[in-house]
Amino acid sequence: MDKLKILVLNAGSSSLKYKLFAEQTGSTLTPLISGMVELGTEKQVKHATHTPTSTVKASLPPVSLPDHKTALSYVIDLLTDPTHGGLKHKNEIHGIGHRVVHGGEAFHDHSLITPAVIKALEDNVDIAPLHNPANILGIQVAHELFDCQHVAVFDTAFHSTLPPAAFLYGLPYSLYKEYGIRRYGFHGTSHQYVAQQAAAYLGKPFEETNLVTLHLGNGSSMSAIRKGKCVDTSMGFTPLEGLIMGSRSGDIDPAIIPFLHSHAKLSVADIDKLLNKKSGLLGLCGESDVRTIQDRVVAGDAQADLALDVFAHRVRKYLGAYVLQLHPKVDAIVFTAGIGEQSAVLRERICADLKHVGLELDTTKNVPGPTNGVREIHVDGSPIPILVIPTDEEKSIAETTARLIN
Repeated sequence: MDKLKILVLNAGSSSLKYKLFAEQTGSTLTPLISGMVELGTEKQVKHATHTPTSTVKASLPPVSLPDHKTALSYVIDLLTDPTHGGLKHKNEIHGIGHRVVHGGEAFHDHSLITPAVIKALEDNVDIAPLHNPANILGIQVAHELFDCQHVAVFDTAFHSTLPPAAFLYGLPYSLYKEYGIRRYGFHGTSHQYVAQQAAAYLGKPFEETNLVTLHLGNGSSMSAIRKGKCVDTSMGFTPLEGLIMGSRSGDIDPAIIPFLHSHAKLSVADIDKLLNKKSGLLGLCGESDVRTIQDRVVAGDAQADLALDVFAHRVRKYLGAYVLQLHPKVDAIVFTAGIGEQSAVLRERICADLKHVGLELDTTKNVPGPTNGVREIHVDGSPIPILVIPTDEEKSIAETTARLIN
């Protein structure tokens, strides 16, 4: 039998990301090809081939792709191209894993895709209008172009173990029953992946491990994990709740919304755009890229320094709550994603003066830059280890897909 090959797709409203994995020795899935295409006229293409020791980026001309079907057809051409691809024919792909942002209450686990699953996803569009329509379209187009099994991997699935005390809001219970208004949480694939990596590194069964995971990127969230199950998470009904992010506000007093409507004369759509696109670090200092903000801090920019302090303060607030929830034993806290993996400055601000709760950072180990594998950044003897672990959501989706199609 041919080696198992899994294609991972992430269909957005204006882009299509893809990554092809192949089974190697010991059933390990390793990446062969990855890339992203954008919908529109004369758009740049990102495409790379991978070996265990190198990544080669292709130089490709701009391309015009009016819709998802045209985009996926173009991706198939790249995957089967003699120079840039790794397949002779698209039928070599055994399964396709689709990233789906929101599973709602209909999906407590990842699922093989059937017509009933697609119908349930369509019924969930109201609670995920920004992401699920594109995810569904990607699934439908892939079904047309590939004759293989398809799997929906949900960002929300890992958080389906939240107890009611953690997922309910202080709103009329009827709103939860009628509209599904509750905490769902996101970034679940990433939280689960790094938590499993941490448990393996610590030499503990996952189902016996207590962790706080910090997925800090342009979108940021945290999770409290007790005995391998998520018991709390910072994002809520949407990815807007929780931590301060690149351009999202995170937690605010809900009364600010009617105040803005009546005093600043902003419409509901204007307020939604403000909270999602113009707030967070961008709103605080005019910049959403932490690397640029850190450079401004070095140059003496007080507003940039304040933005990082506000970001770190919010993370510390959740960190304290989650360490308390997992008392008496936290096996580790785990930093991941772009900021979590690469920003030594923010890791230091987040972990400063926390020796009294068992967290003690070693500034000589807390160096900036990317991480290969698990890295310890705590002092020797710190009661709670502090780890930096690179996330790999695509690999996690590929592994889930391989498990379900087999």
